[in-house]
Amino acid sequence: MNQQQQQKQPTLIWKHIPGLEPITYEEQNNIWTSGSTGFACVSLSEKKKKIEMGQFLKHPIAVVGLVPKDAAVFVAGAVAGAAAKTVIAPLDRIKLIMQTHGLRAGEESAKKTIGFIEAVISVGKQDGVKGYWKGNLAQVIRILPYSAVQLFAYESYKKLFRGEDGELSVIGRLAAGASAGMTSTFVTYPLDVLRLRMAVDPGHQTMSNVIVRMIKEEGLGSFYKGLVPSLISIAPYVAAVDHMTSNEALLYQKLNPKVDLLTNNRVKKSLPEKFRYKNEASFITAFVAATIATVTCYPLDTIRRQMQMRGTPYNTVLDAFSGIIARDGVAGLYSGFVPNALKTLPNSSIRLTTFDAMKRLIAASEKEFQRILEENRNEQKLDSSSTS
Repeated sequence: MNQQQQQKQPTLIWKHIPGLEPITYEEQNNIWTSGSTGFACVSLSEKKKKIEMGQFLKHPIAVVGLVPKDAAVFVAGAVAGAAAKTVIAPLDRIKLIMQTHGLRAGEESAKKTIGFIEAVISVGKQDGVKGYWKGNLAQVIRILPYSAVQLFAYESYKKLFRGEDGELSVIGRLAAGASAGMTSTFVTYPLDVLRLRMAVDPGHQTMSNVIVRMIKEEGLGSFYKGLVPSLISIAPYVAAVDHMTSNEALLYQKLNPKVDLLTNNRVKKSLPEKFRYKNEASFITAFVAATIATVTCYPLDTIRRQMQMRGTPYNTVLDAFSGIIARDGVAGLYSGFVPNALKTLPNSSIRLTTFDAMKRLIAASEKEFQRILEENRNEQKLDSSSTS
């Protein structure tokens, strides 16, 4: 027997088990007897063949299968959000310019508003094509930490709000969802302020330059201007979504805590079952849900943006609310609504479609990874049979 064959032979190891007596045969009574009621088990484990790099070159998608599924879904949600934000970044910047134009123009200016077409042309003239994506980096960077903090906070708050019986009540689940949304918003809010400053301030500035300037001129408190209206608008919707969505969709819902996802879930449930999971259904329900969410929450978003501005005269939500109406009228609360409405459809559809595509990729990678394991098992069986 050569050395290779010896290495493949199983080795039997005996181990003494206290209190376990060997079985003996009584020839007179023709029975087997044992000194105890215990039992022993011998198991032989085969050495599994390691996956080689060449197998991943043959099945490249299988590399994704190495990532734990929960982590893969988490990253999929972040990628979907980043893709959607990048595509609709030009419309988002136009919206921010229109929302803050009245405050930036000053009291002495006769024209307190700017139209959609005028804003589009203005950005192109001042900053060129790349100017439409100005400030998008801070927005994309914010997605991953926001999602991570919210998921961690949600699990922590669920433990905190559990009752004496260990169960989470309806109120407890609502409180946990709202608290998680507020926590993630608070932790990542500075990036939201940076996004606005980079989008509306004149000139091209790096993120580090804006941070240094804000600290020197306005102090650390400037990174949390407008936080209150942001918390007011997000907390109840996060709570509702966390409570009412299915377990399968819950992770993605937490990655995108908006009222449109709650409405999307309701609208989709109202459709016949055979249409619920079609791409067209996701497309239509996402559009309807996001439109309802926009109309409901938009004034608070305008207030938040104007409170985030450098040199803003508003210190409270009520100050901003009355000040905007006094300067621009009630319509001022809806400045930038047109580009915001235009971005609703592509934002929701791209986000949901990308997430579905990522989930399909994860499923395909798991199949490919299992195929590699199956190939290794079959190859190992052939090797064992050839050496026996």
